Amino acid sequence: MMHTVARLSEADVLVKPSPVAMVWNEPDRPLEALAVPGIHLSAGEALVEIELATVCGSDVHTVLGHRSASTPLVLGHEQVGRVVALGPDAVRSDGSSLELGDRVVWSVTVSCGECDRCVRGLTQKCRSLAKYGHERVHRGWELSGGFATHVQLRAGTATVRIDEGVPAAVAAPASCATATAAAALVAASDRGDLAGAVVLVTGGGMIGLSAAAIAVEAGAIVVVSEPDAGRRAFARRFGAHAVDPRARVGAPDQLDAVLAALTGGGAAGAAPVGMPRDAPREVLVAVEASGTSAGVRTAVSTVGTGGVVVLVGSVAGGTELCVDPESIVRRMLTVTGVHNYAATHLERAVAFLERSWRILPLDELVGPTHALAMLDLALAEAAQAEHIRVGVAPGRRAAT
Repeated sequence: MMHTVARLSEADVLVKPSPVAMVWNEPDRPLEALAVPGIHLSAGEALVEIELATVCGSDVHTVLGHRSASTPLVLGHEQVGRVVALGPDAVRSDGSSLELGDRVVWSVTVSCGECDRCVRGLTQKCRSLAKYGHERVHRGWELSGGFATHVQLRAGTATVRIDEGVPAAVAAPASCATATAAAALVAASDRGDLAGAVVLVTGGGMIGLSAAAIAVEAGAIVVVSEPDAGRRAFARRFGAHAVDPRARVGAPDQLDAVLAALTGGGAAGAAPVGMPRDAPREVLVAVEASGTSAGVRTAVSTVGTGGVVVLVGSVAGGTELCVDPESIVRRMLTVTGVHNYAATHLERAVAFLERSWRILPLDELVGPTHALAMLDLALAEAAQAEHIRVGVAPGRRAAT
């Protein structure tokens, strides 16, 4: 569907046909379409027409009632689109001016840039934080989530231009999964170079597979622990080793067996026969992306002396973990959490995708793609977890 944009004033925009957002109210209730004919763009804002959105796991958790949300709500925060209207002084994340026609991805978060947390570099934890796909619909910001024909980008959003050649299925997840994976690996690399290090990733969802692909590119030896055979196959195609956390002891795809083959048993001291003296002998980085207590236990127990555990997947309450503090002290471990990301991480994610999309099957991580009017079906399909991501294309006509 072609949309035309008309300027009524410097700040007011009229779009025909009217932009439409799909509004979620409560579990087991169909989403409702909301038309938004007129948009007021304040300083630093932009209107983006959505090319493709993807369904993140947090969208599914909200729809199923597993996480609290203020309603009514326009879900969706992984998407790619094109700038069709600009408010005064709208800029990209690097400070350059946004331009009409820019193909962009943008941060999940909207930050003030001035509070104590923003000044410390924790813009994703801004004191006045707003988040796309997480805010209650209100007058003036109805187009606040990716499951819509358009999104209104507010000032304080990190907006990054992405190359025209990158497939939409590759670009859309950058705004959540890929940027979060990049942030996790930056947190890990603060403790040492990833090149040549053994990196364990627990969980082969979108974040886990993205982290694996980025770490492999950085020169790491990557092992992905994931129970789903199809996702393990993706990990191997990205250049990682893959193990099944349910495998019996001694099985070839069991974690200890694979790590023993890669590290010579992981023992300190002389290098095993046939291995170079500088060969890695223990896991130095673990990225926990499954959100399960078993995954966290595996990550913490597997990392060697001086290593770092980055927790990414534990974004829901109710999971408790017993940790032996003596073990952490004696191994001098660092355990850190990553939630969302900063602008630099989104920029890193886009750069990675622009380099890698031709050589890695990143587009295959997105399965079926549905019209916006079929969003209920897309969410139900995503909840089955058969596909790593399900797509939503606002420009696609619904099947009749």
